[in-house]
Amino acid sequence: MSPTSDSTFAELQQTIDDLRQQLAERTAERDQALAREAATGEVLGVINSSPGDLAPVFDAMLENAMRLCEADFAGLWTYDGEHVHPAALHRVPPAYAEFMTRRDQPVSPNNTRARLIRGEPFVHIPDAAALPDNPLRRAFVELGGGRAQLAVPLRKDGALIGILTVYRKEPRPFSDKQIALLQNFAAQAVVAMENARLITETREALEQQTATAEVLGVINSSPGELAPVFDAMLEKAMRLCEAAFGILLSYDGEHFRHAALRSVPASYGEFMRQNPPDYGPESGPGRILAGERLVHVPDMRDTDLYRRADPNRRALVDFAGARTVVLVPLLKDDAVRGVITAFRQEVRPFTDKQIALLQNFAAQAVIAMENARLFTETREALEQQTATAEVLGVINASPGDLTPVFNAMLEKALRLCEAACGELWTYDGECARVSASRGAPSAFADFLAKAELRPGPETAPGRGRS
Repeated sequence: MSPTSDSTFAELQQTIDDLRQQLAERTAERDQALAREAATGEVLGVINSSPGDLAPVFDAMLENAMRLCEADFAGLWTYDGEHVHPAALHRVPPAYAEFMTRRDQPVSPNNTRARLIRGEPFVHIPDAAALPDNPLRRAFVELGGGRAQLAVPLRKDGALIGILTVYRKEPRPFSDKQIALLQNFAAQAVVAMENARLITETREALEQQTATAEVLGVINSSPGELAPVFDAMLEKAMRLCEAAFGILLSYDGEHFRHAALRSVPASYGEFMRQNPPDYGPESGPGRILAGERLVHVPDMRDTDLYRRADPNRRALVDFAGARTVVLVPLLKDDAVRGVITAFRQEVRPFTDKQIALLQNFAAQAVIAMENARLFTETREALEQQTATAEVLGVINASPGDLTPVFNAMLEKALRLCEAACGELWTYDGECARVSASRGAPSAFADFLAKAELRPGPETAPGRGRS
């Protein structure tokens, strides 16, 4: 073979090798693209199949992100404007995860979170060991065993709401395609979080509407009877507001009384039985009477009343385990008719929506109380009119005979006045005699039947005569 032929053959072989290399590269790129598309489709499928449930979405997202980004561990953190909270972690060393969620975590203007808050599209650190020494870098390297890091933001309306991060234990940069993939996952995470928020809000609104309708149903089915209304109201309020126990107090203008209790710890219930609470001006009910329309105490242990060893406050915290409490008033024409109180046994403030729900229940309680008052007044008026008509009927049926009239009159008076016994006396100008009696012991009734009294000026008949 001539040198020219050898050269031609070598060039041909090189061309073939180059084409094979290009084919391999294109095939690898195709496979990677297909893998990315498959991973994206898988995550979208989980989002669709788990409406409102973020855990499986985040798990699938981190699993695919780690595999396609060739990472050793990964984390998705939510951000509340002050602190990060782990939403999903895959293989993150526990010591590093604990450091990341510490409230006293060192603040640095150049850490990953600060850079993302400032608006950077991503933070890429090929080798953390090459950075200047600081507590955050040291924690990542020493506690997490990490070297390379890629973090992308989760943003809603431009504000940071979370961070998706993948980590490597070797100093090797992530590729542009891997960065783009992680940004795509971050966008999917925001969609999933927004879907979950909307579903949760819709479910909560439906639960609240259902609870309101059920309480109204109890009001309609129990006219004039407040106990089942207050019990149903307190049960639903505690469940929807995620409270451990609750108390509904009624107020008569002078004193608070327990109208309903829900899941009150036995030790505190026994304390209240032995020591009826005296709600002073610094207590929750006292503050409501003073004009406050909402009392929300994030931590009852961290109050002056608790530090001064107020008996009721100490009992609530030490016996009942109460920590966070919210009180809303029952108002009728700006007058306090009662208070609904919800307690949590952990320090966790109630949300605005939960407080609004309690206020709605308080308004329903006032409606129930007003309905009961009107129903009772109407029933009492009807009973009195009926009794009067019945007595008039006896008078008409017994002309000239007073005994059945007086007996009927006294019997109805005792029933309507809720009295145990009574007498009807007649007076002839000198002596008073019993003309009818009801409910008196037999010996006393025999005495009354024979008694002729000349009433003195200080006796009841004498005072009535004057």
